[in-house]
Amino acid sequence: MATDAAATAPPALRRSTIARYAAGSIGTGGFATLPGLVLTYYLTDNLGVTALMAGAIVTVAKVWDVVVDPVIGALTDADRARHGSRRRLMLIGALALPVLFAATFAVPPALSPVFSAIWVMVAFLLTATAFSLFQVPYIALPAELSDRYDERTRLLTWRVVVLTFAILLFGAGGPLLRRIGDPTTGYLIMGIVSGVVIGLGMLIATGVAGRAHRRLSGMSAAATAAAEQAELVAGQVVGDPARGVGRDASTPGGGIRDNFRAALETLRRSQPFRALLATFFLQALATGLMLAGAQYLATWVMRSEDAVTLLFVALIAPALVAAPAWGDIARRIGKETAFGLASALFAVAALSTFAAAWLPGLWIYASVAVAGVAYAGMQSLPMAMLPDVIGHDARRHGPGRAGAFGGVWTAGETTGFALGATMLTITLAATGYIESTAGVAVTQPDAAVNGIVVAFSIVPAALVLLSLIPLSRYRLRRADVEADALG
Repeated sequence: MATDAAATAPPALRRSTIARYAAGSIGTGGFATLPGLVLTYYLTDNLGVTALMAGAIVTVAKVWDVVVDPVIGALTDADRARHGSRRRLMLIGALALPVLFAATFAVPPALSPVFSAIWVMVAFLLTATAFSLFQVPYIALPAELSDRYDERTRLLTWRVVVLTFAILLFGAGGPLLRRIGDPTTGYLIMGIVSGVVIGLGMLIATGVAGRAHRRLSGMSAAATAAAEQAELVAGQVVGDPARGVGRDASTPGGGIRDNFRAALETLRRSQPFRALLATFFLQALATGLMLAGAQYLATWVMRSEDAVTLLFVALIAPALVAAPAWGDIARRIGKETAFGLASALFAVAALSTFAAAWLPGLWIYASVAVAGVAYAGMQSLPMAMLPDVIGHDARRHGPGRAGAFGGVWTAGETTGFALGATMLTITLAATGYIESTAGVAVTQPDAAVNGIVVAFSIVPAALVLLSLIPLSRYRLRRADVEADALG
């Protein structure tokens, strides 16, 4: 049986498939980076919105993600069951996002801070929804593109190579675009250009959804029969076949309550998923905090608003080289061990930047560069572990729930990034940070500057070290994944 399974194992992924899938990270990297980098600063230092209100806007948008992502996960599972592809929602998100992203940074200068805050909140809420329509099914695809442990690492490694390039492109290029003309014009140009580039990357990746369906179509009947047999053996009731609805709420026909129940079920039954998600959530919280604080660090500690561009170059240039190296390390010692090493290295690098409170200078770029090497592993390795978790669950509980996993994962990731920005705004408010409108010069109190340094160094380092606790409880290993593929 094992010999027959090995003989019929799917071939290695084509380079074109890997390239198209990786192109989606131009979009996901751009959306994850640019709003996290500039949106809070745009609100506090250009629109005159208070730090707490700015934090509330970002938080509301991400709380909405927690609500909508599991629903989108169930919808994309339903789409694949009904139409054979996850492409529809991905396409809607890719087409809508550029317009909504530009609108977020198109606040008329005559508006008061209160109405400016409302404008940004509504536009960003809609933008986040469009992003989730693409991101949730995009996250679900790797589990359907390959069953192989190392092929998934290969696929996600190159995705992260493109992701790190996108972070560099948007993290360094976005602030440069906003320097064109006056601040109002600059932010608008940044929003339009960045939105178009994000949308193009997403559009390229939508074609991979059809590739995943073709790969699975030859195996779907057998997998479904096996899943139904397992349910019957366990004494569980399968839903009415005339309606095409199974017992799991993530299948077509479930309502919103059922969709949430399906999302919670993924957490309940999959211990590896709980451990991996908790780890990634804490790390998203840490990196979200550092991302939101980078512009403030550049402006008030390094005394140059444009220094944020050099910070991103220092972070991402090493990461571009390091991402494939982390893939090689994972093949030698396992993904979970390599992930732990990358996390520990990142924590040390982040902690070292605390010295900027007394001695700001060019040496900060060296610490950020070390963090960039580690960051490449912190992105590529959990993303390569997630399809292993989804495949492991499918082997035991039946296929067709990748979207539910993707919805919960995306909700956890975006919530972590949002709460990171919220933590920063609370720190700014508590230390007396002074908001301002475009063109108005202010002097920040020493407490606020020191708070920025602490938020960029000590707190992220502590969060990443804390994330090693759930990572130590991740039980899925190479042998388990390979056994699933052969089974």
